[in-house]
Amino acid sequence: MCGRFTLHTPADTVAELFGLSEVPEWTPRYNLAPTQQVPTVRADGAERRREFHALTWGLIPSWARDPKMGARMINARAETVHEKPSFRAAFRQRRCLILTDGFYEWKRLERGKQPHFIGMQDGRPFALAGLWEHWERPDAPPVDSCTIITTEPNELLAPIHDRMPVILHESVYDEWMDPTLRDVKRLGELLRPFPPTRMRAYPISKFVNNPSSDGPECVEPLV
Repeated sequence: MCGRFTLHTPADTVAELFGLSEVPEWTPRYNLAPTQQVPTVRADGAERRREFHALTWGLIPSWARDPKMGARMINARAETVHEKPSFRAAFRQRRCLILTDGFYEWKRLERGKQPHFIGMQDGRPFALAGLWEHWERPDAPPVDSCTIITTEPNELLAPIHDRMPVILHESVYDEWMDPTLRDVKRLGELLRPFPPTRMRAYPISKFVNNPSSDGPECVEPLV
């Protein structure tokens, strides 16, 4: 699964790298956790312009009676996302980019779990494959929420965890967000493990374990 991640790259750099027309209102974060607002990009309007949105992490299906259901929907498996009732509608027409410059995974050891930070070799931000959904009821405020799609791990991640988030290549960002693309086979081709040669992973302190911990200390290599 993917249960924590970061986006501490300056907002103006994020706007430039992801082709946004405006600099987003975003405060650098080092420990984004489920149910919090997380940074996403959607293709909005008839022109499908890339627009930044902060969405609640944990997808709430439009048919859900209780929005608390979203807390259990932070990840969707690439292998079954097209058929699961909670995700299939969003998979058909509400796909988004979830922006990050790194994520965390915990490796099981005899003495407990060791957190690791995983990102790109060059430290640049990248996009995870996400889905979004709109939920509303007459007696509750509307919520736009999202989930991160996961797949099997690449060679770098396999020794750490049995899943990894789907990292999208820059060349397919617009294709992934295109709501007219309904070809399950083609979409499945985009949900593959990312090449490990472009990535890095290293152990970090357990400071990150607490969701309230949020600062550069979260990503410092373990000495």
